[in-house]
Amino acid sequence: MGTVQANDPRPPFTGLRGQTPEALFGALPTPCYILDEAALRRNGEILAGVAERTGCKILLAQKAFSNYDLYPVLAPYLAGTEASGLYEARLGAEEMPGKEVHVFCGAYRDREFEELLRYADHIVFNSPRQLETFGPAAKRAGKSVGLRINPECSTQEGHAIYDPCAPGSRLGTTRAQWNQAMTPALISLLDGLHFHTLCEQDADALEVTLTAVEERFGDVLPSMKWLNFGGGHHITRPGYNLSQLEQCIARAQQMWGVQVYLEPGEACALNAGYLASRVLDVLQNGTTQLAILDASAACHMPDVLEMPYRPPLYGAGEPEERSCTFRLGGPTCLAGDVIGAYSFNAPLQDGDLLLFGDMAIYTTCKNNTFNGMPLPSIFVWRADGGLDCLRTFGYADFKCRLGRK
Repeated sequence: MGTVQANDPRPPFTGLRGQTPEALFGALPTPCYILDEAALRRNGEILAGVAERTGCKILLAQKAFSNYDLYPVLAPYLAGTEASGLYEARLGAEEMPGKEVHVFCGAYRDREFEELLRYADHIVFNSPRQLETFGPAAKRAGKSVGLRINPECSTQEGHAIYDPCAPGSRLGTTRAQWNQAMTPALISLLDGLHFHTLCEQDADALEVTLTAVEERFGDVLPSMKWLNFGGGHHITRPGYNLSQLEQCIARAQQMWGVQVYLEPGEACALNAGYLASRVLDVLQNGTTQLAILDASAACHMPDVLEMPYRPPLYGAGEPEERSCTFRLGGPTCLAGDVIGAYSFNAPLQDGDLLLFGDMAIYTTCKNNTFNGMPLPSIFVWRADGGLDCLRTFGYADFKCRLGRK
């Protein structure tokens, strides 16, 4: 998820068009998500520019953003969608019709694979064994078949949970595994290779990774039709080195004659959404001032705990930067349901509206109902200033997941 802090050079609140959160969203029920149509379009334009200048194809990784009502906003700028399994593949095929559907899964299920073939155009396997099991059927169905490789090149710091190149990783085929298991018959099934090693990183990490790919699989790639660079590219973040990215794309095209794909999720919806919340209670424990919100880190922004990271908050500073510092938490029974510490110009009070930024990604597609917490409603803030309610949730949405009635 985005790690943009309150002091980011272009924080996600510049898009509020000169108005305050209370003026814009004060009438909405909280907690609620607000998706920013204009910001999505700006991201799409940046991605389309890369594709036009290089000839690469860019996909929406739906694991980060699956709000299909907004797919028509992004579709003109993208080649299609990337899915992690059957349901996402179907969603991409249904909601971005006429576009490519790419699928990668750590392991496919026999009972789902035939249906998956109805939706997918490209199917990427994680291991030679999966390729051997399902590859012939995919090939007979006319699908483009790929294998995920592991270039064994870690470029991440501080996010071990998201490092597919860590020792003992289950994701991707190393060169040693390739040499051991990839027979000529299996290699003949392949149309392309896929790697995904980055997480919220710039093009310098991609350049390092591409060198590792060349060293380990450069002899294989000339026989491939395409190479998928995966996701984790923070292309739409201010300051991202677009020129270096485009040089990496050109390098792969020139060396191996491949069609290059990128499948960012965050870059498509970075800084394109908010989570509005109100203060329910304020209290003090020793020297720590606390505020309990109606939004939960554990339920409504789970990457805050999983990543972990501290989301941007409108009008707030770093701890102790301003006169009043509060530790913000959710209403659940989880002691660690803490969003983070922020400072304010005045003490928080019951009913205050707080607006968190960068909440379009890994939120609506990842939230949960732990403790019976209601799911936040989802609104879209249109480019013309209108607010549309996409979905509200109630008790039935909590109960239906847990039993027959």
